[in-house]
Amino acid sequence: MEHRTYRDLHAHIAALEQKGLLVRVKRPINKDTEMHPLVRWQFRGGIPESERKGFLFENVIDSAGRRYDIPVAVGILASNREIYSLGIGCKVEDIKKQWDYAEQHQIEPVLVANPPCQEIVVEGEALNAPGKGVDGLPIPISTPGFDNAPYASCSMFISRDPDTGRQNIGNYRAMVKSPTRMGMNPEIELNQGIHEHWLKYKARGERVPVALMLGAPPAITFASVHKLPKHLDEIAVAGGLVGAPIRVCKAKTVDLMVPAEAEIVIEGYLDTEWLEPEGSFGESHGYMNLKEYNAFMDVTAITRRRDAVLVSIISQVTPSESSLIKRVAYEPAFLHHLRHHLNISGVTRVFMHEPLTNLRKLIVIQLRADTLEAEVWRALYGASAFSSSVGKIIIAVNEDIEPENLDMLFWAMSYRMRPHQDLRILDHKDMGHGPRTGADDNHYEATDSAMLINAMVKRPYPPISLPAKPYMENARAIWEELGLPPLKPEMPWYGYSLGQWPEEFQLEADRAVRSEYWTTGELLKQRRRNDKRLNDPYLSL
Repeated sequence: MEHRTYRDLHAHIAALEQKGLLVRVKRPINKDTEMHPLVRWQFRGGIPESERKGFLFENVIDSAGRRYDIPVAVGILASNREIYSLGIGCKVEDIKKQWDYAEQHQIEPVLVANPPCQEIVVEGEALNAPGKGVDGLPIPISTPGFDNAPYASCSMFISRDPDTGRQNIGNYRAMVKSPTRMGMNPEIELNQGIHEHWLKYKARGERVPVALMLGAPPAITFASVHKLPKHLDEIAVAGGLVGAPIRVCKAKTVDLMVPAEAEIVIEGYLDTEWLEPEGSFGESHGYMNLKEYNAFMDVTAITRRRDAVLVSIISQVTPSESSLIKRVAYEPAFLHHLRHHLNISGVTRVFMHEPLTNLRKLIVIQLRADTLEAEVWRALYGASAFSSSVGKIIIAVNEDIEPENLDMLFWAMSYRMRPHQDLRILDHKDMGHGPRTGADDNHYEATDSAMLINAMVKRPYPPISLPAKPYMENARAIWEELGLPPLKPEMPWYGYSLGQWPEEFQLEADRAVRSEYWTTGELLKQRRRNDKRLNDPYLSL
């Protein structure tokens, strides 16, 4: 076979272990009650992102006492940015640049024979033998106590547009229903990928041929969860990410190409005549997704590597692996759209709030202070229109506001925004991804809205009322000299000018730190007036 120049999942796991980013768990772990709750603690236990790790469970059991011969990896793709960057072979600070390059420089895949993903093949009636079908795969329960079955979460469905022949890979949850049947829940609000293909096959009266991957080279997973434009091929973009063609092979029972280094591939057909109840399942918006009617897949074959590792992604309440794996690609995509498609040069950063809100609801756009107000509003409207399911609250701020610091964000909204002038409500917005609370709550109707907020400084402001930077730095040196607790500076930790600061005022401040404020007092005495009211400004506005 052709030489591979990118990391498959096994090489990625080895790299994590070498970097101290992998926890190997050799004791028995129940996939239905213990596995996801254990890894969940590193997202809900106050552990900084930089200290999160990937987990490899080598001794997997279930509540019925069954033991599985396939290990399960959880959190190995995007528990933190370093783990993500190892998956595509770049530095953390180069992730954005790598994505920009990949979308502009796609590399077409190459076809190979005798691929690793087909070292073991089970098809047809053989799938009904105990442990030979889906029942032999250690798919964990993500939300024990609420989910009604195991669901594959790192579940990449490959389908093909019957009109154009172009393949698509998308990550959609897959419910375990029987040894030869799985559910499939698409994101219908986007009307792309597998949902669009399903509608086309339904119109033809045909089933949809699909291949479901449960683990693959990291670059392929990253491309599959990123909502790429329809005209882009995820496999080719993944090739661009790693700078080499991804190796593919022909599936055994469906007319599709699958990555040669996939860990496990479930082949089959989605029914387009009938739908089955699917759910409940804990979703990334932070609530249970109640039972819905969705598609189901009749399995025709399961192929895998001899040393296969089943991959599961931690999702549900954010922050999670699922939200970070999207965020590192979504934010550059939004920035690229605003700067290069809409030509708004003043935009310097797009921030997607992650904890609890799951990226989609709260978006912050940083812009240069000299950006025209018309361009600020164009950026707000442009971000709202970029995706139908993203941007319920979009806020424009100056570069001195750190979006990660919600205190700073509320500070900007409190003092730099006037609601009657700087707020717009957009109705007929389909936010899509969110909890459904009843039968009348319909994803097919645009019943939501969006709020756009201009919290930029509109005119010169006085300086931030903290000691200037040199004095804070000097005080920090004294703090450390005294052996006081380690500091973790939070912006703003020093004062800085926002434009309204005349030279006269600075001269007075310079005198003050030299303990010459008596001179200032005498000068102020000479400027007495009897034609002013209390609190009248000294400066002419």
